[in-house]
This record gives sequence, C-alpha cells and structure tokens, in this order.
Amino acid sequence: MEVSPYGLEALWGQGDFVIKSVAVLLVAMSIASWYVILTKALQILRFQRAAHAAGHQFWDTTSLPEGIATLGTENPFAEVAQAGVSSMRHHAAHKGHLHDQLSVSDWVTLSLRQAIDDVSGKLQTGMAVLASVGSTAPFVGLFGTVWGIYHALVSIGTSGQASIDKVAGPVGEALIMTALGLAVAIPATFGYNALVRGNKTIIAKLNKFGFDLHALFVTGSRSSNTETGNPNGSIGSGNGAKLVAVKGA
Repeated sequence: MEVSPYGLEALWGQGDFVIKSVAVLLVAMSIASWYVILTKALQILRFQRAAHAAGHQFWDTTSLPEGIATLGTENPFAEVAQAGVSSMRHHAAHKGHLHDQLSVSDWVTLSLRQAIDDVSGKLQTGMAVLASVGSTAPFVGLFGTVWGIYHALVSIGTSGQASIDKVAGPVGEALIMTALGLAVAIPATFGYNALVRGNKTIIAKLNKFGFDLHALFVTGSRSSNTETGNPNGSIGSGNGAKLVAVKGA
C-alpha cells in the first residue's frame, strides 16, 4: 500500500533526529502524566474510603486497638491514630524527662501533625511531574514546529518550488508538533487541578480526624461538635478506662 505523503507517518519518515527526539519526548511525557493521573486517582479513591471508615467504623468500636484494626493496613488514618497512641505511650514512659518541657497536649499535637505531614507528602508524590508536563509540553511541541518549519522552508528554497502544494504539506506536518504538545499538556493540567482538589479534601479530613484524636487522648472523649453516630463522641462506653491503659502502657 502506498504511504501517504502527509500526516504523522510522513512527518516521522521525513523528520530528522531533532523532530523524532521531540516526538519521542512528547510521547514519554504523555505516558508519564497519564500514569500519575491514574495512580493518584486510585490513591485518592482508596483514601476516601479510608476516610469514610475513619469517620464511622473507627468511632463505633469499643477500644483504640479495635478501632485501629478496623481501619486496616496501608491506611493513612490508621497511621495517624497509631502515631497518637505511640506518642501517649512515649510521653507516659518518659514524663520524668519530658514533663517540664512539653505537656501531653503539645506532645500529642506534634506527633499527630508529623503523621499528617507524612501522609501529605505521600499525596504530593508525582504532582511535580504533572506540573512540569503541563507547563513545558506546549513549548516542546512549539520547538518541534519551529524546527520543522525551518527545515521545510530550507528544502522548499533549495528545490525552487514554492507552490501552495509544496509549502502546505511540510509546514502543516511541522504544525502537528504544536498540536501534540497541547494534547500532552491539556490532560496533565486538568489532571493536576483535579488531583490537587482531591488531595486538599483528604488533608482536610485527616486534620479533622487528628483534631478528634487529640481531644480523645487529652480529654478522654471525642470533640463534642463532631457529627457521628455516637452522641457522646467517644469510642465505646468504656473509653476513659481504655485511655488510661494507653497512658500507662
């Protein structure tokens, strides 16, 4: 079958090393951005299910270990809760050294904040790739277009044929590189904005969960203004005794 003198196949066949390199780079950028978009979207969906479990199942249990167990493994909310438990145990074991420097409230706050910051760092992983692709892909494509038009005009000038059919083909093929750059940048930009909104939602829920945990560890009950199925905002009916057991562990 005869190969068309126009289109992507003709551009690839007639292009030099620079044009082919730009095309390969744009394809690689597109693959990387879609990989990040899909994996981060699945991560946000998983964290949203974890947030639902942390807002309902966790507070319906009768003890902290049981509540953490309901969250399962690889759950950011479980990591935050475990960090709070560990901070309480550490403060109780070393209060002879820490008591004069940090109160239990400050110590728990610092531990919970560090755990939330760790989760926030995980959520931000890969976002720089989308930001870089979204901002640079149009210029990469534009560079390919400029390079292609230059060589097309040189070729036309050398042949001495400047009719419209001789000019439109090479110049039009060079402009394809700009279209490819935009095709790579637009999904990356939309994906970045959508993922940023999803990350902010997860961080807000983590902060609320951390606030409730802080109130639980310090006062023995969950924040009273939290909307849950448990009207007194505590983990089970025997939460006070459970909390004392954590402190003295």
